[in-house]
Amino acid sequence: MNLRAVDLNLLVILDALLEEAHVSRAAERLGLSQPAASSALERCRQLFGDRLLERGAGGMVLTPKAQALAQPVKDVLAGMAALLRQQEPDLSTIRQTVRIVMADHPAALIAQSLHRRLAATALGITIAIMPWHGAGAALEGLARGTIDLAVSVFPSVEADFTRQELLRETYRVAMRKGHPAAVDFDLDRWLAYPHVLVSGRGETHGALDEALARLGRKRHVGMVVPSFLMVPPLLAGSDMIVLLPSRCLPLSGRESLIALPPPIAVEGFPLHIAWHKRRARDPAVQHVARLVEELVVGLPTGAGAG
Repeated sequence: MNLRAVDLNLLVILDALLEEAHVSRAAERLGLSQPAASSALERCRQLFGDRLLERGAGGMVLTPKAQALAQPVKDVLAGMAALLRQQEPDLSTIRQTVRIVMADHPAALIAQSLHRRLAATALGITIAIMPWHGAGAALEGLARGTIDLAVSVFPSVEADFTRQELLRETYRVAMRKGHPAAVDFDLDRWLAYPHVLVSGRGETHGALDEALARLGRKRHVGMVVPSFLMVPPLLAGSDMIVLLPSRCLPLSGRESLIALPPPIAVEGFPLHIAWHKRRARDPAVQHVARLVEELVVGLPTGAGAG
């Protein structure tokens, strides 16, 4: 037999067909359509020169040849899985630096856990967290190879990049406990006090300002800071107010801060992780990408603060 003419994916489908003895159930198990599973069964019949599944009392039954094939097929698939596992690199032998661009949030929230997980799985990987200067700069760094991974909002990417959505973020308004705006909080009270704006590029205008302009309103930005980490002490010591992604609200600030839904609709955003496709087969980069995804997805929100 010419093995080059055999589609080994058929063995995966055949295994499910023989175990389920039912085309529709096998298709559902494998995420295939029923016609695709039926077509695969017909190809298996041609390959083995046997009906394999036949109609019997109460449903489909395995032919004697199918019964004889069931265990060998499982053995072949198990052997292939073992062969592929041998090709996976030994992470403990890797000595490599993986450079990640992301904002201070979520970096500050996941850095310790990321180090702990790497210490247990790939001690030789060093993480370098690079400052975030916008999605465009992050994509440029990925393309040039000066960074390996980027966590940011990427509305779209070109074919040379892989982008995966980590979570969808929503916004909350935060202020100190006892703030005069907190009583009967509404749009007028929100706009009566100076706002803190977080921008690594010193911008004083954002999407919120555009939403307010559509209502014929505007806010006063009292201070622009480059880091989310600077916000809690500013709020605690002043009457300034901030609109933040919910996961950027510090859980440790619940004693001094309160968080409220914004008084106008403010659309949330997706947070992505991205890499250049040249890093798709880099075991260190992909291992770190999986860990970052797990940690970011598991971040608690500060939506209940106060």
